[in-house]
Amino acid sequence: MVLRFIFSFFGGIFSMLTLGAGMAALTLGAIFYMYGKNLPTYETLANYQPKTISRVYSGEGLVIDEFAEERRLFTPAAEIPDIVKQAFISAEDKNFYTHDGYDLRGIGAAVVEAIVSRGETLRGASTITQQVAKNFLLDGSRRVERKIQELILAPRIEATLGKEGILELYLNEIDLGVRSFGVTAAARSYFNKTLSELSPAEAAFLAVHPKAPYSYHPVRNREDAIERRDFILEEMFENGYITAQELEVALADPLRTVQNGDFPSYSSERPDRDYFTAAIVSEVETLFPDYEMNSAGLTIRATVDEGLQAAARDALQRQLESYDRGLGRWRGTGVTIPVETLSDETEWRAALRSARVIRTVTLENPWFPAVVLEVGDSEMRVGIEGWEEGDEAPIVPRRDIEWMRGSFADNFTPGDVVHVRRMMTGDNGAGDFIRWTLRQVPEVQGAFMAMDVNTGRVLAMQGGFGYEIAISELNRAYAERQPGSAFKPFVFAAALDSGYTPATIVVDAPIEVVAGGEIWRPQNASDRFYGPTPLRTGIEQSRNVMTVRLAQEVGMRTIAEYAERFGVYDRMNAYLSASLGSEETTLYKLVAAYAMFANGGERVEPTLVDRVQDRSGATIYRHDQRVCAECLDPNLEQGRSPRIASDRERVMDPVTAYQLTSMMQGVVQRGTARSAVNLPVPIAGKTGTTNDAKDVWFVGFSSNIVAGCYIGFDTPRSLGRGASGGGLCGPVFNSFMRTAIQRYGGRDFSAPDACIFIKIDRFTGARLPDSASGDNVVRECFREEPVFGITFDGGFAMAADLPLFDEVRPPAAVSVTTSSGETATINSNASFGSLSSGGLY
Repeated sequence: MVLRFIFSFFGGIFSMLTLGAGMAALTLGAIFYMYGKNLPTYETLANYQPKTISRVYSGEGLVIDEFAEERRLFTPAAEIPDIVKQAFISAEDKNFYTHDGYDLRGIGAAVVEAIVSRGETLRGASTITQQVAKNFLLDGSRRVERKIQELILAPRIEATLGKEGILELYLNEIDLGVRSFGVTAAARSYFNKTLSELSPAEAAFLAVHPKAPYSYHPVRNREDAIERRDFILEEMFENGYITAQELEVALADPLRTVQNGDFPSYSSERPDRDYFTAAIVSEVETLFPDYEMNSAGLTIRATVDEGLQAAARDALQRQLESYDRGLGRWRGTGVTIPVETLSDETEWRAALRSARVIRTVTLENPWFPAVVLEVGDSEMRVGIEGWEEGDEAPIVPRRDIEWMRGSFADNFTPGDVVHVRRMMTGDNGAGDFIRWTLRQVPEVQGAFMAMDVNTGRVLAMQGGFGYEIAISELNRAYAERQPGSAFKPFVFAAALDSGYTPATIVVDAPIEVVAGGEIWRPQNASDRFYGPTPLRTGIEQSRNVMTVRLAQEVGMRTIAEYAERFGVYDRMNAYLSASLGSEETTLYKLVAAYAMFANGGERVEPTLVDRVQDRSGATIYRHDQRVCAECLDPNLEQGRSPRIASDRERVMDPVTAYQLTSMMQGVVQRGTARSAVNLPVPIAGKTGTTNDAKDVWFVGFSSNIVAGCYIGFDTPRSLGRGASGGGLCGPVFNSFMRTAIQRYGGRDFSAPDACIFIKIDRFTGARLPDSASGDNVVRECFREEPVFGITFDGGFAMAADLPLFDEVRPPAAVSVTTSSGETATINSNASFGSLSSGGLY
C-alpha cells in the first residue's frame, strides 16, 4: 500500500514535470515562432555592401582626396591579419569559433547578473554573430524581444555566411570611434598604419572600442583606454593567441597614437581639397548618376599632375595678388572679433579659430589668420593662429604697408581679422626670417587650366585664388564669361576651311552697322585702321575691324557652326558682334577647343578622370579608348614608339589646323603676346580682352600641352586702363609652361604632307622668292597654289583717305578650294543678321 502510494506520488511528480517540460517547450516554440515569422531576410547579408570611402588617386598613385559619409575602407576577411581578428574575438566573443551563433553560458551569466542587481546591471552577452544580426538586421534596443530575435537569426547567419564571412562583416562595419568605421580605417585614424603593420597592443586598442566607441579616446580617456586594452591583451594570452613575452611587451606599450601627436595624421599626408578634386565629384556623378561618391567605395584615378597643379596654383595666385597690391587699397577679410575678448588670450584665440576666413593659401609661405591687438604709428601687434612662445614676435612694421594708401590707423582697428605670413630672404619660404607681412585675398579672381592635347587629360585646374569648403568653392574654370578676342581663331578657322589662306587680304577700315535703331562701330584696340592686311597679321595683331569684315564674308552661321562643332558653345547666336567674342563661354570649353588646333584637328573630350573602379576593383569607366596595337609586340624595332590606333572624329582639316597654329605662333613671336610669353619650345596662342577690359584671357599650346588663363572680377567691371590678356594672363601661362616644358618637353608643330610652302610678305601678303629672308618673310602653308592680290572688304564701304595697297578685286566672285577639296565661291554679301551689344577687342 505504501509502496503504491510512493510510486503514485513520484509518478505524479514525473507526469507534472513531463507536462511542464512539454508546456515549456510549446511555450518556447510559440515564442520563437511568433518572433521568428516576421524577421528580416538574413540572406541579404551575403550581398551586403557597406558604405565605404571613395578615394581619388593622382597619376603617381598617391591618395589626393577622400569622400566619405562614414570613414570605412572595406577589407576582405582573408586580408585581415589574424592578430586583429584574435583581439576582437578575445574582447567580444572568446568562444566564437566553437559556438553555433549564441553562447548559452554567456546568456546565463548575464541573466544571473541582471537578477542579482535587480535590473540595474544589464549586459548584452551577445556573440559577434548576434551583434552582426543586431547591427545589420535589427534595431539596437535592449529588449527581450530583440534578444530572442538575435537568438533565432544567429544560427541562420552562421549557416549562410560561415565564421569568416561573419567576421568580415563585423570588422568592416563596426564603429571604432574618431568617425572611423571598420578596422582598416581605424588603423589609419589611430596609428596611420595598415592592418599588417599593427602590433598586438595596437590591435588590442582597436578592440577596446566596440563596447563604447567614443568612451575610450586615447587622450581624453587615456587611463580607461589603457586599462581596457590591457584586459584584452591578457584575454589574448589566456586564449593562446600571444605568448608571455609578447604580452609583456604589449603591456609596456605606452599607447602611442595620432591623437597624442606620436604619429603624423594620415589626412595630413595628403593635400588639402582643391578645385581639381572638388570638380572630380561633379564629373563622376555625371558619369554615374546612380552612385553616391560619399558611400560607393569608388577608386578614381585622376588625370592631375601634382607638380603642374602646384605650378598652376602658384602662377595664378602670384598674378592675382600682384594685381591686387598694385591697386594700393586694403580691404581686409571683413571679419572682426569683439574688442572685449582681446584682453583674454584664451577668448580671442577661441574666437579666431571660429572665424570664417580661408586657411588653405600657401603662397610663398602658409597664410595664418590673425587678429589685430594693438595699432600704433610705427608697428601693429597681432595675435596669430597657431603662434607659440619662441616664435618670431607677432609684430607688423610700418614698412610692410608702404604698398597701401594710408597709415595703420587709417586701415586697421583692434579686433580686425587679417592674414599674415612669414617674409623670408629666399623664395618659397626659404632663407632667414625678415618680418611678419600682411596679406589679403584679392577681390579680382580668375582661373587656369591645362590639358594634354592628344588625350584630353586635364593636368591642372585652379578655379580661383584659393579653395576652401563653405568659404571659397566657386570654380571659375566653369564660369560663363565673354572670351573677347580669344574667340577669333574660330572665325579664322572657318575662313581657312572655306578656302581663304593666311595670305588672303582683308581690309582693315572703319565700318558702321545699323541694326535695331543702333549704330555699331567696331574699333581696333589701338583706335587706328591699317588698310588691306593679310589674315596672318590680322590674328597676330588681333585686328577687330578686319575680323568683323572676314566674318561678314564667311557668314556668321558658318562661324557659329564651327564654334558649336568645337564645343565652344552649345548653341551660338549668329550675330556679327559675336565674331569678337561677345557670347559667353567657359575656360574649360575654350581650352578643350584649342587642343583640337594643337593636335591637328582631331576631337578630344576633356576629362579629370582616367579610370573608375568599383568597390570590387572592376573597371567601370576608362577615358582613353585608343588601342595600342604594338605595345605588347616583343619584335618592335628598337627606338620606335608603338603605334596607337585612333578612331577619333576629325573636326578640322589638318592643313587648316597647321595654318591656324602657324598664325597663332605669330601672336607669340611678334603679336599681342610677344612681351609676355618667352619659352624654349614653339608656342602658339591667342590673347583676349573684352570691352573695358572686364575679362582678359590667354590660351596657348605647345606640341603636347594646351593651357589657358582667365582673369576678371566675379561681378564684371573694368580691370583698369591698359589691362589686357597679354599683360595679365600671358605671364601666368608663361610661368606655368616653364614647369610643364621641364616635365613634358615640346617640339616643332608637325606640318601635314599636303602643305605647299611658299614664302610671303607678312605685311602685304605678296609672294616672295624662295631665297627671300628678313623680318617681313614668312614661310606659309597653302592647300594649293594660291591666287595672290585678292582683297575682301566684307561688303562694307572703305574710307577713301586710308593708305590702301592696290587691290585686285574680282568682278563678282572668286572660286577657291575648301578643306574638303570642293570648289566654293567666296562672295561679298553674306548676311550678318541681328547685332548683340558689342565692340569687343
